[in-house]
Amino acid sequence: MKRSEQRILTTHTGSLARPDDLLEPMRAKENGQPYDREAFDARARSAVIEAVHRQVASGVDVPSDGEQSKSGFGSYQAERIGGFEPLNPQPPRRNTWREVDEFPEYYERYFKFAMWGAQLAPPKRMVCVGPVTYIGHAALQQDIGSFKAGLEGQRYEEAFMPSANPLNFVNVANEYYASDEEYLTACVDAWREEYKAIIDAGFVLQLDDPGAANLWGFDRSDPTELRKKIDERVEVMNHALRGLPMDRVRLHTCYSINQGPHIYDLHLRDFIEPLLRINVQALSFEVMNPRHMHDYHTFEDVKLPDGKIIIPGMSSHGANWVEHPELIAELTCNYARLVGRENVMIGNDCGFASQAGSREVDPKVAWKKLEALSEGARIATRRLWGD
Repeated sequence: MKRSEQRILTTHTGSLARPDDLLEPMRAKENGQPYDREAFDARARSAVIEAVHRQVASGVDVPSDGEQSKSGFGSYQAERIGGFEPLNPQPPRRNTWREVDEFPEYYERYFKFAMWGAQLAPPKRMVCVGPVTYIGHAALQQDIGSFKAGLEGQRYEEAFMPSANPLNFVNVANEYYASDEEYLTACVDAWREEYKAIIDAGFVLQLDDPGAANLWGFDRSDPTELRKKIDERVEVMNHALRGLPMDRVRLHTCYSINQGPHIYDLHLRDFIEPLLRINVQALSFEVMNPRHMHDYHTFEDVKLPDGKIIIPGMSSHGANWVEHPELIAELTCNYARLVGRENVMIGNDCGFASQAGSREVDPKVAWKKLEALSEGARIATRRLWGD
């Protein structure tokens, strides 16, 4: 994986807005309605090419495919894994966030119009009813081919492709396997096929794991039991990554909710230790949320292990302001002076369109944010390396 050896490198977390003329057939696809599959595939491919070219033009050193063919991680995972079917009837959605209990009126509006309302089809709860197998080979190869077409002729440092955490399936009901351990192993082993294919294609793999920033939702009232569960989770994630070159894998985590008070978030020092034990070279985490701009102080006490890279997010995915390059440079330098400039790459907090229908950040604003990110990196480079 490239390091910031001569200048601060830039990237982002993967998801970029899909063009409007791709959203309509994507909506039909998600809702089981007729659509022109050949036309959809062709438009998704051209959207990837456009997204890659624009990333490079914006100064992004390590681009992605923008996740243009995916409507969201939930539906994309469901398409690429066999052995599951929707629960019938669908159970009511349950709140698991403490903040929702404290700010119910705000979150009722937010979920209705911004979060769930951004999804192209109602989310469905699934159940495992048969052997878990990876069935997404053709779709993945199509994504890889489109990404390579977009990168052709472009100047960039390296490229990455995000993939979901197989442990997302842990919360899916199991009616097939005899034990939770057997079920978990099957999910991990099946999804590893996607990880390996991404790396074999020459890309950096990004493992997306929003739950890591909340210590995977484990009860924190018993420190001994919490430590045990965290150790088990780290062990399972390392099992999922076994045999893969650590220097070709990075992990992204965030705080899941884009816009909200965030008063119950953990902070970087609360979850960085277990993440540093996962066999990935780089860690991408949220910074530009105002509740976390001070989190660089974590590295006054925590030593970054040799060989590791951090990717603090210097651009918010939850607000339509464009961060000033001077602020980006200042925060970048704060991290660089604590962990070493060569160990810092900068990105954004989370995807600008994790749900394809999302417009929480206007697409034009998102591109301006990436331009500001690149300018902030140039300013930080001058300060850290000199003119």
